[in-house]
Amino acid sequence: MDDRLNKRLTRRLNLNSEIIEDVYSTLSQIDAVKQSWSITGKLLPQTINRLTTSVIVTSTGSSNRIEGNQLSDDEIDSLYRNLRIKKFKTRDEQEVAGYLSVLSVIFDCHDEMSISESIILQLHRDMLAYSHSDERHRGSYKFGSNRVAAKDTSGNIVGIIFEPTPPHLVSKEMQELLEWYQIASSINYKHPLILIANFIFEYLAIHPFQDGNGRTSRLLTNLMLLKAGYKFTSIVSHEKHIEANKVDYYHALNKVQSSWKTESEDMSQWFLFFFKIILEQSKEALRILKGDNIDYLLSENQSAILNWARTLSTKTFARKDAIESLKIPPRTVEAAIKKLLDLKQVERLGAGRATRYRLIG
Repeated sequence: MDDRLNKRLTRRLNLNSEIIEDVYSTLSQIDAVKQSWSITGKLLPQTINRLTTSVIVTSTGSSNRIEGNQLSDDEIDSLYRNLRIKKFKTRDEQEVAGYLSVLSVIFDCHDEMSISESIILQLHRDMLAYSHSDERHRGSYKFGSNRVAAKDTSGNIVGIIFEPTPPHLVSKEMQELLEWYQIASSINYKHPLILIANFIFEYLAIHPFQDGNGRTSRLLTNLMLLKAGYKFTSIVSHEKHIEANKVDYYHALNKVQSSWKTESEDMSQWFLFFFKIILEQSKEALRILKGDNIDYLLSENQSAILNWARTLSTKTFARKDAIESLKIPPRTVEAAIKKLLDLKQVERLGAGRATRYRLIG
């Protein structure tokens, strides 16, 4: 072991023999997709752009709903299209707007971004740029204690997961973590996904900011995966898979934290969970690579409208038909139809109150 590596952060990477086979089998499957993605030119640039736009919306929705945000993907899609307005009434909208902006930057500029303290502070500051109630602490380490809590879909705290690093030690521990990751990455000490998973857990355990740590950790995960060459990260949302496995996410964090900073730290549950999420993400990317299926670009409501339209004998419909048949709110139907128009799944017939839509193909 390189003497420059933090001994505690390194020692816990000696995986339990019971999970070694599972871990490396999973990593091998993920890397196979990584390789396939690197050597293929199957997806057209416009398809990649559409997928990336869809992922920005989906990832933002999932990452914020994990923390109790109430906005649906359709509402976020509408907000994303009007992001330049920069006037957001509710806290949910303010939080989502910041995440949308930062994730877009990560996808566009990850090659120029480093895994450094200044970048982490900037990600946090920019993520909360529109959140008025977070103005005091955005872009700065925490000033008070902040327990890691599990929240229900309404944002209510349903349990305490663990007690993180006290404020006066945050700067020191973050610098140690960043130094460890920079050295470990430079010498390829372990598989890059093991290093990333180790970093993200320690970051969450430190919980360096007063608020927004979970969301920032997922932005960092995107950045670190892209910098490690996992380009499918901008095509498929890992946040979506965490949201779908939210109970397991909190359970893994809680389980591993129970031995945090002891002589026998056991990272097994977190590694198994983290690699499962990336494996699911990679499998979804592979399905896209093989089929370029338009359904991966659609939200639940958009998909419902498209599938309903496919059942119509004439393949044509009016906006009010979709509202009445599917019981979906008018504004949501309007946003969904606009998305389907953009993706060239439907075409507009007529204008004004007589407007109808017809499936293409």
